[in-house]
Order: sequence, then C-alpha cells, then structure tokens
Amino acid sequence: MEVTIISDTHFQHQKVNLLGGEMLIHCGDICKFGKEEEVIDFLKWFEIQDYKHKIFIAGNHDWFFEKADKKYIESLIPKNIHYLNDSGVEIEGIKIWGSPIQPTFFNWAFNRKRGSAINKHWELIPRDTNILITHGPAYGILDKTQNGHHVGCEMLLEKVLDIKPKIHAFGHIHEGYGIEKNLHTTFVNASLANINYQIVNLPVIVKI
Repeated sequence: MEVTIISDTHFQHQKVNLLGGEMLIHCGDICKFGKEEEVIDFLKWFEIQDYKHKIFIAGNHDWFFEKADKKYIESLIPKNIHYLNDSGVEIEGIKIWGSPIQPTFFNWAFNRKRGSAINKHWELIPRDTNILITHGPAYGILDKTQNGHHVGCEMLLEKVLDIKPKIHAFGHIHEGYGIEKNLHTTFVNASLANINYQIVNLPVIVKI
C-alpha cells in the first residue's frame, strides 16, 4: 500500500497539494492556535481528500483535542476519517497506532515530562504495530533543531527499536523534515512547514 504522510500544516492545509491515493496520514499540528473553528475547517478539507483511508492525530498546537469533551470530539470526526489518540486501527491487515504525546516543549498541548510520565503512553503501543504515528520524533532521529540540539524522546526511541514498526511517522521538529531508515523501520519527519511556519516541504510518500 502507498502511504502519503504530512504533518505540521498549522492551519495552512489549503496550500497543500495532494495527489490522492490509498492512505493519507497527518501527524498533528493541524491548527495554528488550537481553536475549534480551525479544527472544523481542517476536518472539512481532510474529509474530501481523495484517499481510501485517512488518519490523523493531534499535535502540541492542537489544544482543542486535549481540552474538549471526548464525545464531542468524536461527534465532529467524519465517518471516513480515523482520529487516533493513544489508540489504534487496523486497515487491510495493517496495524496502526497513533499518539499526540511529546516531551514538554514550552508547555504546549499533549506535553508530558520525560521519564515515567511520558513512558506511560509509549507502554500502550502494541508490539505488533506496523505503522506508528506520533507527533514528536524519537531521540536522535530527524529531531535536530536549528540550534543543533536533539530534542526527541529517548524512551520513544527505546520503544521503536524494540517493536520495530515498518513506518514511524511524525513531525513537530520542522527542521528535521526528511526520511531515515534502519534495518527494520522507515522514519518519516513529514513537517510541511519550515521554522518560519511557511509551507515549503512536499508530502512524503512511502510504501508498506
């Protein structure tokens, strides 16, 4: 299956050129300010994209998803879209897990302290996950900021190296856009926005 991956559109989704296909994944930061009206606008756009399967998670800018009532959020999600929040879905035999959590970063949404607080979320990831979607990167993999610091999560790295998903898709660190591979996993930082929040990068397409 061909999978198109995007992230960090920051309420500029209308500028994104998608070609259609089998599966579309958005790795979070759909909003600029995290407001409900931004979410609704995004969902209307996401719903009409020409993909058989559509999946997204929230990111640190997406306050609405952390603050709003869970049932109300579910009522907004179109039936042809899967929203994952420390949860999973199986599509055509492919097991997908998504989490918006990332290490504390200027006290944004879905922040958790490094250590046991964040590891509680990684422990939920099933061992048989084929595609892992997180908002932030694992430590040392496409996670370097403009200051040269690696800011990914160490415990997420341990989990990914243990379960060996075919794809680990994420964003969050705009400067880290790109693809990296090891023997088992294709890592994709699909941040479409650059450090100045301009949409300059292309969607990433991988096969599984």
